Amino acid sequence: MQETVLQTKNLTKTYGGGTLALKEVSFALKKGEMVCVIGPSGAGKSTLLRCINRMIEADEGSSVVFDGKEITSLRKKELAQTRREIGMVFQHYNLVYRLSALENVLHGRMGYYSTFAGAFSLYKKEDIERAVELLGMLGLEERVYFRCANLSGGQKQRVGIARALIQDPKLILCDEPIASLDPQAAKVIMEYLKGISAEMGIPCLVNLHQVDVAKIYADRIIGMKDGHIVFDGPKEELTDKRIENIYGAKIHEILA
Repeated sequence: MQETVLQTKNLTKTYGGGTLALKEVSFALKKGEMVCVIGPSGAGKSTLLRCINRMIEADEGSSVVFDGKEITSLRKKELAQTRREIGMVFQHYNLVYRLSALENVLHGRMGYYSTFAGAFSLYKKEDIERAVELLGMLGLEERVYFRCANLSGGQKQRVGIARALIQDPKLILCDEPIASLDPQAAKVIMEYLKGISAEMGIPCLVNLHQVDVAKIYADRIIGMKDGHIVFDGPKEELTDKRIENIYGAKIHEILA
């Protein structure tokens, strides 16, 4: 039986003004799983990811257990240590464009260094070698020293993935990682993420707008609507009728 890496129970988030973004969201994520979260804009997908790593605080009574630790109750130092084990891949890459691909990847090791060492980029030799290795694994061996400003969108996203992997994560969260990419670049990114979960055993929780892409790559799909989970199951069970329920639209409008 696969090990459970992440478990949320009654995860709820209310924003100022009483807007309920998440409503008692409960699910588990197992080692090696690739789970895609789909749903219309405003369904709560991004809020879900940000509550998991406490970029935003969930409401009282929410539970997020990661690697046996209750995230919601961790103090600042414990939270910082735990976040080192949660990689994050962003829609708009979140890179420092004036720096090289290598330097951006090494930023993923910042949590393991003192403030002084991090400020002056005093990285260990083994971390530099690992960063180069990861960039090579992601097909960027000839772009290691290129400034990120000079990379394509797909290449930037691969740098972002390498930055997440150098953290030695036990979980990777991806917030719309292919939304800014053309179809071919998106395919490359999804295949790398699928390989990371299947071959490296690192579970990936991936927010997507593209239902067709989710049905190709996901082991399991979570459908969200108005802050609720309205579907959670294998992709084979995501029928057109269920997709229409998630999006509140006819299937030909959703996939158009």
